[in-house]
Amino acid sequence: MTTDKAEAISAWLDEQAPAMLALLGELVDIDSGSHDKVGVDRVGARLARFYAEHSIGVATIPVHDFGDILRAGTGPVSHSSERRNYLMMGHRDTVFGKGEAARRPFSTRDGRAYGPGVADMKGGLVMNAFVMAALKRFAPEIPVVSLMTGDEEIGSATARPTIEAEAKCAVAVFNSEPGRVSGNIVTGRKGGFGYRFDITGKAAHSGVNFTEGVSAIAELAHKINALHALTNVEDGMTLNVGLVGGGVSVNTVAPTASGEVDVRFVTNAQRDALVRAIDAIMATSSVPGTSTKAVRDSDFLPLVPTPQSEKLTRHYLDIARSIGLDIAGEFTGGCADSGFAASAGAPTICGVGPVGGKAHTQDEYIEIASLAQRARVAALTICTMAR
Repeated sequence: MTTDKAEAISAWLDEQAPAMLALLGELVDIDSGSHDKVGVDRVGARLARFYAEHSIGVATIPVHDFGDILRAGTGPVSHSSERRNYLMMGHRDTVFGKGEAARRPFSTRDGRAYGPGVADMKGGLVMNAFVMAALKRFAPEIPVVSLMTGDEEIGSATARPTIEAEAKCAVAVFNSEPGRVSGNIVTGRKGGFGYRFDITGKAAHSGVNFTEGVSAIAELAHKINALHALTNVEDGMTLNVGLVGGGVSVNTVAPTASGEVDVRFVTNAQRDALVRAIDAIMATSSVPGTSTKAVRDSDFLPLVPTPQSEKLTRHYLDIARSIGLDIAGEFTGGCADSGFAASAGAPTICGVGPVGGKAHTQDEYIEIASLAQRARVAALTICTMAR
């Protein structure tokens, strides 16, 4: 990439800072909770209009129950398994329900932007859109794909096959989740999944015919202890039974009980071992006469650094330093779609979106200046890699 081209890309993106903020405000003011297909697709329609305005085609992959998947592309994008594309990822759904945008609309103060989903991750979607526009304008020969999914906050069950397919065609993957409060990007993430389990016992009067009952709550207690015993903090594996319920009255042996466990891990090997161990716990009854049905959900894979992803990280951080950003990579216990891309074999980095914090809360924010800054780093990284 020539110095002139790099300067043109940087100058154009800096000029677009007000337009970035305006588009972000529009997206934040659209309710788009994961189960609000209409809202998630409205966000998609606004982004599709932006791409069209910059002569970038957008394909729609229909999804029945959740937001459709959108795929924008510039340059001679590959549709085969050959690794040629540069993939930018982002999700349009948030954790907030209908009415939240009206109750707490987009606002700015003291250099920060606020509103539901502003960091996680509508800021990243805006950044990706302007990076794509810049590359279309100044480097149209580079094959870049922007993938915009609709169910990340609830596990990406519908998006995962598309993410993995796109990752298999990618030279590098940039997941534009928010940059950390420190300014750092994310180079490693835990994977995670959950189990919902329902236990059936037998009701009986706890005073008159106690021995005829079979306590589902007693079985739940055994399962909680067994699940928590799998935790190994030093190795990065944690299990937390965070929700429980059961019984019908204090003087009735509990005929039913239920629980939900959150599981986190660092490697796919740990994941496989934990699945086997948890399945064995669910299949075993410590209280004779009880039975258990369990369902696994929210199955995120970890983002595990590789020599190729570490090379991508060094390249990205070198570009960041060249424009005055002294940042690093860091590990986080949170899950994201970047784990699917990395597990498909693509060099992947995450948290390359605008810097923000307090996601999933009323105080969620991004640093406004970081919108254009992070867009410049991503665009220049792709250009220099494709050189």
